[in-house]
Amino acid sequence: MYEIWLGLNIVFELALTALPWLGGAAAVWIALMSAALLRRHAHWREALPASLVIGATFAALAVWLVPFVTRSSISEMGYWVDWANLIGLSVAVGVLVFAFVWPLLTAVSGPRHDTHTPDAHA
Repeated sequence: MYEIWLGLNIVFELALTALPWLGGAAAVWIALMSAALLRRHAHWREALPASLVIGATFAALAVWLVPFVTRSSISEMGYWVDWANLIGLSVAVGVLVFAFVWPLLTAVSGPRHDTHTPDAHA
């Protein structure tokens, strides 16, 4: 139980140090969501598969890159809490990438040709 509490405290303290970055990321995410929601005929479902693949790819890469970024290595992962933290951080990276990529792909996707537009002459 102590290890879990220690892990949660570490995550909380790291989040406090990154608070300006978290606020900036939230502002960018809100801007991306606004751009996607304000776009006429946004294709959320069509952007979903590519967004999931990109998020999963970044999550898999994070398993190897998180130890490098934290100046550690996979060989130093000797305890289950280490592995739980690594997997949790990697999943969090994948979810964050997905959360930013999905509205981005939705906002920049081109118009569909089978969508009826008011100025189209039939």
